[in-house]
Amino acid sequence: MAEALEIAGTAASPGVGLGPVHRAADVTAEVFALSDTVAAERDKLGQAVATAVVELRALADRSDEESAGILDFQIEMLLDPALVEMAEDRIVAGDGAALAWVGALDDYIAGIEEAPDEQVRARAVDIVDIRNRVVSALTSLPLEDFAPGSVFVGKDLEPSLFLAHDWTAGGGIVLFEGSVSSHVAMLARGRLVPMVVATGRFEVADGARVLVDANNGRVVVAPDDSHVREAKPTKAEARPIAARRAGGVVETADGVAIRLSAIINDPLELKAIDPASFAGIGLMRTEFLVASSADAVDEQRHYDIYRHTLEWAGDAPAIVRMLDLGGDKTLPGLGARKSESSMGLRGIRLLLARPELARAQVRALLRAAVHGNLGVLLPMVTVPDELDAMRTYFEEERAVLLMRGVEARMPEIGMMVEVPAAALMLEQFSHSAFFSFGTNDLAQYLTAAARDDQSVAALYDAATPAVLRVITQGVKRAEAMKKPIGICGEMASDPRHIPALMAAGLRHFSVAPNRVTGIRSTIGSLCTDGQAAAEMK
Repeated sequence: MAEALEIAGTAASPGVGLGPVHRAADVTAEVFALSDTVAAERDKLGQAVATAVVELRALADRSDEESAGILDFQIEMLLDPALVEMAEDRIVAGDGAALAWVGALDDYIAGIEEAPDEQVRARAVDIVDIRNRVVSALTSLPLEDFAPGSVFVGKDLEPSLFLAHDWTAGGGIVLFEGSVSSHVAMLARGRLVPMVVATGRFEVADGARVLVDANNGRVVVAPDDSHVREAKPTKAEARPIAARRAGGVVETADGVAIRLSAIINDPLELKAIDPASFAGIGLMRTEFLVASSADAVDEQRHYDIYRHTLEWAGDAPAIVRMLDLGGDKTLPGLGARKSESSMGLRGIRLLLARPELARAQVRALLRAAVHGNLGVLLPMVTVPDELDAMRTYFEEERAVLLMRGVEARMPEIGMMVEVPAAALMLEQFSHSAFFSFGTNDLAQYLTAAARDDQSVAALYDAATPAVLRVITQGVKRAEAMKKPIGICGEMASDPRHIPALMAAGLRHFSVAPNRVTGIRSTIGSLCTDGQAAAEMK
């Protein structure tokens, strides 16, 4: 038996992974002699870049919002004429399209890797990603993937390769270089994939068994059982679920209980989330669970997902948001991917316009509600009639299910507060069982600045005071109606905004799992009015 080898690194995404090694191949482009005219080689490169853009857009369309934003960054880079112009200069000098592209991009990457700022250096792998994708289009060589359950070992890992890989079988990531600030590290934390970076180069055979102990920033090649036992926490897993749930409430410095619920993009994330950190699920997105319009109307698929989620939640609430398609989240045949569609047919508007889409999900939710404490969030509600129309769908479909002898329970139906017209007139939505602020879209609409357009990013950030004013007014209206109200937008997962959100009166925060530790610490150091406890002495 091979002797175990321990290697120290830096934890970029916590957790423990165990599996066979997949060694990343060093990417080299095939050297093409100039077999045609300069114009023809330019045309080859242009077509390959266009193909890469189409592939990235397709991947972004089936990805969650954070992932799509990273891919959009890559698309913008590919659409920058400066990159192509650098390669074209090499084509004029006599290189074939593939060699010219690799040479130009490698020079560019080298410059980024020498930057003094780690955040800048961490973006080098994004350029590697688009380099490889265009090379694949030029050479017809497939992009690298690896077997599910493997541990990826290499210099770095491209974001699109991470997103295209199936992580549901486990595994992990070990990078000789890499960065905790890279896009892949962000994605790994969001999907709870164990990741260790900055190990330095080491030799390991393809298929060798490797332990990724990202909780302790180490990698073990050929681990024995003792290494695995040391890495896997067992005490927390052995605690009763009811006891662990208590950890979802944190007290402020002046003794007020604040609920912390989880935001879930994929039910597979639940396998690695410690229930001790949450009081249930405050937002489960469902548009990212379907990869096609066929999936969207697959009632049994929806039901299985929701039942699994409710079983994990136990007695705690699990809030599922209905499909929020349109805008920057689309499926083929269901809206266009362009910023102006954020003002068009999206969210509940699209669901009501496509009743077959809504009713399939409604039936699945009604059937699943029998198995736990289910709540349903309606996205993009603007007027009370939309809320009432969707409630009618629930009532009608429940009656049909009961007539067929199928168990069905009416869940509580609440609404996202993200459209200013609704946020400013919350008292008109008395039929809503509860409310949840969606600050991402609320900021976008208050500033008329698309959140996925970097040219107006400063305006989007500047919306914070306006968003806080609307939240403060909304909390008062909800309290007057005796309706629960919380927040599930990005502001809730950002410790910088917690004091102001608490001062606005919010007592229920739905947060990203990888941010809960910082949020918990921040809340515990504050009084109910959002001021630091030390300042109140």
